Amino acid sequence: MSVAKVIEINAASATSIEDAVKQGLKKTSESVKGIRGVWVSEIKAAVGDNGDIKEWRVNLRITFVVE
Repeated sequence: MSVAKVIEINAASATSIEDAVKQGLKKTSESVKGIRGVWVSEIKAAVGDNGDIKEWRVNLRITFVVE
């Protein structure tokens, strides 16, 4: 029998939504082992004074197996 746990993190990137997800997973995998999946539960964008998007932000739910 296996048991899984879900944690929620926030990640950001000035490049793209995909990069924000990748950066969040990369950082989380430094301390969490056995990651099996990720769910992007929310996407946000920070807007600069000129109306351009300056940063993409994502909330991630990351699932991993408890050993």
